[in-house]
Amino acid sequence: MVSVQAKQLIKRFGETTVLAGVDLDIPDGEFAVLVGPSGCGKSTLLRLLAGLERVSAGTIQFGDRDVTTLEPRERDIAMVFQSYALYPHMSVRKNLEFGLRLRKTDAATMTARVEEVAKMLDISHLLERLPRALSGGQRQRVAMGRAIVRRPALFLFDEPLSNLDPALRAQVRVEIRKLHDQLGVTSVYVTHDQVEAMTLADVLFVLDGGEVQQRGRPIDIYREPANCFVAKFLGSPAMNLSPVELRRESPDQRWFAGQFPVATPTAFAGLETGRRVVAGVRPHDLVLASEGAGDLELDVEVVETLGPELTVHGTLRTQAGPGQAYVAVLPAEHRVTRGDTLALKLEHLHLFDADTKRTLRC
Repeated sequence: MVSVQAKQLIKRFGETTVLAGVDLDIPDGEFAVLVGPSGCGKSTLLRLLAGLERVSAGTIQFGDRDVTTLEPRERDIAMVFQSYALYPHMSVRKNLEFGLRLRKTDAATMTARVEEVAKMLDISHLLERLPRALSGGQRQRVAMGRAIVRRPALFLFDEPLSNLDPALRAQVRVEIRKLHDQLGVTSVYVTHDQVEAMTLADVLFVLDGGEVQQRGRPIDIYREPANCFVAKFLGSPAMNLSPVELRRESPDQRWFAGQFPVATPTAFAGLETGRRVVAGVRPHDLVLASEGAGDLELDVEVVETLGPELTVHGTLRTQAGPGQAYVAVLPAEHRVTRGDTLALKLEHLHLFDADTKRTLRC
């Protein structure tokens, strides 16, 4: 096991800068997830860690070892790909043995390791089958087994669940987390799926535009996003964002961001009358209020019933009339239909600077 540090990593392809000064700090034994939209640089970053691409500038260190210029075979890593990358003419057993044979592992050790990993992944009954006889989930287990059997210092996962259907993806996601807890090997996992990111990560790196937008525990990033991008990207449904101005209202001089009450003004820095900000509200932070007692009014247009919750889409009313499209998530016990006007109470407010898009929270 090793820690992973990357300092000011830059990667250019011709005139295009894909990574623009990325820093990583992953403690030994942690499960780190790199999440972001397509084209943000996350897979390129993983390939730099693997040695499959050369850095344009910056350094990579595994533990106390500088691996920046080392070949992949010298880095003691194992990589699991989206495509499984199994040899179609080899049985599951021979696929698992392949890396060990390259390292000239003795037959007894090789057999013992393969049997151990096969039992761990519940694929012992598949050892003599060819990959074409396996389901997608079974192939992914074999791909993971081939990585595990080598006992590397670092696991790298490049969107390994993208080819699986939703139900199987959820199942294998749980299995990956169990394996990590069992093995304790440092892991770096790339995904565009925020559910995978939030459920798997010990430490989460949110990327966009070739830069790390925020690093931290998933729940901390969800609760206190550093900027508008992170706020919108993490969370389903996405956070509602409204460009507004700050004001104070007599007689008690309460702060408002547009029509949104700022319940705890001391939690924010730089509150000034007339300052342009973005008010952020997560759909789950809106609750039904009695008529006349709400902070906001929502004209309902579409109601989606999702098990114990209603996802309510509508238009937010403003003093000037109908305003922006808005989403609220409410308990399914409430009866809400198209054409209703809901009074909503605000439980938590985020404020971001209108120009920098960075949080104003202290």
